[in-house]
Amino acid sequence: MTQRKQIVITAFALFSLFFGAGNLILPPYLGYNAGSGWFWVAIGFAISAVIIPIMAIYGHARLQGTMLDFANKVSPWFAMVYSVLVYAISVSLPSPRTASMAYEMAIEPYFELSSLWLSIIYFSLVLVFVLNRNKILSIIGKYLTPMIIIILLLVIILGLFTDTEALRSSMFDNTLVSGILEGYQTFDAIGGVVVGGVIVISFSLQGKYQYDDRRRMIAKSGLLAGMGLFIIYAGLIALGAWQSGSIQVDDRTELLLLLCTTSLGDIGTAFLAVLVALACFTTAVGIVTGTADFVKGVFKDSQKAYIITALAGCVIGVLVGQHTVGYIIDVAIPALMFIYPITIVLIILSVLPDRYTSSLVYRATVIATVIFSIPDFAATLNLQLIPQPVMESIRMYIPLSNDHMGWLLPFLIVFILSNLYGISNRKSNDIEKRNE
Repeated sequence: MTQRKQIVITAFALFSLFFGAGNLILPPYLGYNAGSGWFWVAIGFAISAVIIPIMAIYGHARLQGTMLDFANKVSPWFAMVYSVLVYAISVSLPSPRTASMAYEMAIEPYFELSSLWLSIIYFSLVLVFVLNRNKILSIIGKYLTPMIIIILLLVIILGLFTDTEALRSSMFDNTLVSGILEGYQTFDAIGGVVVGGVIVISFSLQGKYQYDDRRRMIAKSGLLAGMGLFIIYAGLIALGAWQSGSIQVDDRTELLLLLCTTSLGDIGTAFLAVLVALACFTTAVGIVTGTADFVKGVFKDSQKAYIITALAGCVIGVLVGQHTVGYIIDVAIPALMFIYPITIVLIILSVLPDRYTSSLVYRATVIATVIFSIPDFAATLNLQLIPQPVMESIRMYIPLSNDHMGWLLPFLIVFILSNLYGISNRKSNDIEKRNE
């Protein structure tokens, strides 16, 4: 296989890994609420849902390791705690959300079945596939994503050329930041940290590519996948905005179904719903399998640990997955406000040259990010550990805190200062060596 063909195949695989079915419902509703400000929310959404995840893939291409390597420069124990948190969040939120999405798109409109029973059946099947590692999923995935992409492009193209009323005014105070924060809900930055290692391993197992070849090919594959993601996301955001003056909805799934029905009719929408349900299922199996594999590795390849983790992941899926997509999205906000800034910082550091990312820089910037993420986390969780007036006064002195991005400026300042300190130390050491 030529390198060019391998790049295209890997790009398609990355697109499939990132473009989970849950991502379908976020962009249209974001555009619907943004109205005339849709362009800037699309840019913001692309930053957190396309650029940062693709940077994670490039970071893996440089590190050529596992997810633990993203945080090892802080310390091995921090890398372990961070990895455990990421996997715990993954099985508790995005995995159950796939069941909710499947229910709202493919079951509720057509069948009389409760969300609880659907979740039980759904995650029972997930458990069967996780324990047996059935290869049918790879076959489904090979043909599933192209079909979804084709249908979505039809929905976007047909929808953008229909007659609509004037676009409504944006509901957001800051459209760019609102787009960035909504991009958190895709979990794609976390996905990039998790699945990037899988891509690296798949290249390494082939045994015919050197480090530099793997690095270049993975980077190019990531760029191609990112372009595809941006086209779909921007199209769906624009479509939601185009319809913002013509329709009235209060639910993400309802809007997606309405847009699809307008463009494709009832039969086309039903077909898309079936494809989305299958895509949801493959995503859930992938998350639970990845988490069980991680725990298995921690416990020295214990098969018992794998089975217990898979069972626990599916039980959590049933308990959380019976709720609506909107409820799970709201519940996810506090966790994302805490884990996403740390993930973004680790991704940024992973792609920068080594001379700017010493262990000191990693530790200082991550500590600063954690500290300044706490007010945003506490505000979204409505914690009363600190009196509200005190919390508000703290947030008032943190730039961008009202936009839930209070960690950004401290990260940049600490990054610069820690690098200047490192340069000063190196110069002092050089002078001492010359004087000796």
